[in-house]
Formats: sequence, structure tokens, C-alpha cells
Amino acid sequence: MQEIVQKYYGETLTGSQDLQTNACCTDAGLPHFVKPLLARVHAEVQTRYYGCGLVLPELLEGLTILDLGCGAGRDVYVLSQLVGEKGQVIGVDMTEEQLAVARQHEKYHHKAFGYKRSNVCFLHGYIERLHELELADASVDLIVSNCVINLALDKAAVLREAFRVLKPGGELYFSDVYSDRRIPAALTHDAVLYSECLSGALYWNDFLQLSRKHGFTDPRLVEDRPIDIGNPELAEKTGNIRFYSATYRLFKLHDLELACEDHGQSVVYRGSIPHHRHAFRLDKHHFIETGKQFPVCGNTWRMLHDTRFIQHFDFYGNFDQHFGIFPGCGMGIPFNDDAAAGEQKSECC
Repeated sequence: MQEIVQKYYGETLTGSQDLQTNACCTDAGLPHFVKPLLARVHAEVQTRYYGCGLVLPELLEGLTILDLGCGAGRDVYVLSQLVGEKGQVIGVDMTEEQLAVARQHEKYHHKAFGYKRSNVCFLHGYIERLHELELADASVDLIVSNCVINLALDKAAVLREAFRVLKPGGELYFSDVYSDRRIPAALTHDAVLYSECLSGALYWNDFLQLSRKHGFTDPRLVEDRPIDIGNPELAEKTGNIRFYSATYRLFKLHDLELACEDHGQSVVYRGSIPHHRHAFRLDKHHFIETGKQFPVCGNTWRMLHDTRFIQHFDFYGNFDQHFGIFPGCGMGIPFNDDAAAGEQKSECC
């Protein structure tokens, strides 16, 4: 299957127009500040985009970022502008044809961005085996990935390697495709369904358990939307399985708890993160307005206090007392089935 996927993205696809479904190419609406950054990316790189979400979290200047499954480098070159000349973006991909496009335009981009030298590099390898690329332990501030982990045969190894190379307080921020149930074995051997980012998708609850097993104790869903396959023949094969494009952020923090425990803590956002003057959204359920006292669980407190976000918040309380679990902290499918159901909530859970 790995060889099939390599051939699919290296030879079969010459651009996003060749995809048979919209699962691998459902780019989120771009924030206003991203549009001019994307406009500077070479047209050939843009046509070979196969992502399912926006992988541009906040506060990237000066960071070292690793892009898992970078393809032709669209996200790498957008991130290159956000980390600045002192930052670095490393792209890893298993498909030589895609990397050839990315490398071909490297000089074009650092000149277009006004940099004296390039701040990106592209490595040929497998996202399950980052150790083979000599990426050291705790060497990366942030990892991104855009609709690629579903294509990996050993997803546990991807998460394990991501946790290894991240610095303490770093995060894995990525978009991918998920399903509302486990995919039948027969469909996982369907070359087109797998290559189109469908039959390799993880059942959402298996993903959460796998993340926790490999060190990411409290995965946070940022945004999601249902996928309409759009191909009647492939939709017939998948039957009643529902698929979702979803973005998660997973922090490398060693003191997180398995549930949202209430320690009587709160934060106040200072409104100081660029492009987020009026509010900051940590995830789908934490929309924190500027200047407003916002109660948080212990895990959320640590995600803001023990990471690059610390200087943008005032923190209240500690871990001396415990008041139980926040009301509403429970299981259930985390995704929305319609676009209107995505309102942010003000409570912690």
C-alpha cells in the first residue's frame, strides 16, 4: 500500500484536479492575513496541494517547524514567511516527485520573501521513521501535518516519533480525515479509497486512545467539518461510514490529567497575539475573549502557562485545591454533522 500511495501522489496526480473525491483537498477558509502569504507561493507548488485543513497555529516567529508529509511544499512556504528568517521549516515526504517540485522553487521563494538565505529544507523519508533522518530528540518547537497521517501504515509510530522530536511544551498541530467507526479491513486494501485519504482514516475514538498512549494525554479538537465524498461509486463502497476533516492540537506536556479537573483556576487573555486582538481560540471549546476572566481546568491552564502562550495571559489560582471534574466533561462523537453546529462555547469543557 505504501508503494501504491507513493505512485498515486508521484505519478497519478499532477494536481488537485486529478483527485476523485474532495477528502484530500478541502482547504479551510483562509484568514485575511494568510491570503497575501499564499499569493507569494509559486503557482506550480499551489496546484499540487492536497491538504484538508489549515495548519497555521499562532505565534510562529523564530520557531523550528517540522511538516510531516509536506508534498510539494505549499504549507512549508507559507510557514516560512511566518517563522521569519531566524526560524526554520523542515519538510519531510516519501514521494520524490513531490519533493522535486518543492526543491525546484526554493530559491524563488527565499528571494520573494526578501530573505538573504533559505530557511527551509526538504528531506526524503517516512514520517513513521524520523530517526532515520537524524532528527534529534526535543529538537522541534512545532509539528504540522496536512491530511497525511491517515496515509501512514503505522500511525502509532508517527505519534511516537512526533512526541520524541518535540521540545517540552511543543505541539503537534495537524489536520486529517477521521471516521465515525472503524473502517472494514476490505476497504483498507482498496487502493483508490486509501490513496484518497478515506480508508486509511482512523476511527476518532481510536485516535484519541492512540494519542494518549504515546504521550499526548489531552488531544484538543480545534475545528471539524463533515466530508461529502462527491463520488457516487466510492460513496457506495463506504456505505454508512461518515468521514470528517478535523484539526487537532496535541501538546507535549508531562503533567496533564486524563480528564478536565477543576482546580478553581482562571486566565485572562491580554489580546496580544498577532491577528487575535479581540479573542483567542485555543480549541473548539475554549474561545477566550480579551480582558475577560475565563475559568479553566488544570490541563488548559498548563497548555497556556507551560507553552509559548504564557506571556499573553494572566494566570489565577494554582493546584492546591481540587473541585472535581468540570460539568459536561464526557465522551461522545466530537465532530459536527452540519456547518451551523460549530459555535464556540465559553465553558472549559
